[in-house]
Amino acid sequence: MMKIRVIVAGASGRMGQEVVKMLVKEENMELVGAISRSQAGKDAGEVVGIGYLGIPFVSSTLEALSKTKANVLVDFTTPEVVKENMELAMQTGVRPVVGTSGLSQKDVASLAKTSKKTGTGAIIAPNFAIGAVLMMVFAQKAAKYLPHVEIIESHHDRKLDAPSGTSLKTAEMINENRAEMRQGHPEEKELIDGARGAYFNGFRIHSVRLPGLVAHQEVLFGGNGQLLTVRHDSFNRESFMPGVKLAVEKVMNLDRLVYGLENILDL
Repeated sequence: MMKIRVIVAGASGRMGQEVVKMLVKEENMELVGAISRSQAGKDAGEVVGIGYLGIPFVSSTLEALSKTKANVLVDFTTPEVVKENMELAMQTGVRPVVGTSGLSQKDVASLAKTSKKTGTGAIIAPNFAIGAVLMMVFAQKAAKYLPHVEIIESHHDRKLDAPSGTSLKTAEMINENRAEMRQGHPEEKELIDGARGAYFNGFRIHSVRLPGLVAHQEVLFGGNGQLLTVRHDSFNRESFMPGVKLAVEKVMNLDRLVYGLENILDL
């Protein structure tokens, strides 16, 4: 059986380290490259705490792509570099699997064009936790019947973007089943700017950032005399690894960009 050869961008970060640990355990996958500017030259296995692997960190995606014959690039970097990383990968026939959030709809559309032009599959997933994907799908279905909705997402205080990619993806999915409707009192006034959260097509998204949190989201649906809550909690970063593994396997058979893990699940 041919192993899927994988490079990890952002491999010294919290999510990247979990991906490295997952890859070395999987029989059908092989870690062939690891990218980290801050850890360049050091052995990837020693940095993540699993022992010597013989795979030194390199400082750039271009260097990793040129030094390895990879099939897949898993990217958990930052919004500032992820688009360039994806473009570089697809232009060399390497399939990106991306968990970095912060890409705009314009960015995704541009990357979809690159994917189509090069014939190289790609997956962008705002959240790789299977439970979180189910939460988004359930929220989408509920919005058809309970259109009064608000999203509360909570993450660790080192997260760079707000609202989270998961909450924005959830809002987009809800929007497919909900006509635009401005919620709340028509004369509502915020006594402090931002008190009602971010505005999205008539409803609100609230972002919480605190140490000790990982990734949590609840979607509240209100109706006459009732409240429906759809919630998901990730208590550690291992919760995302089954989704990453699935995406690495599935992207090998794609020739286009897929946005959202729900689109590769049998739901």
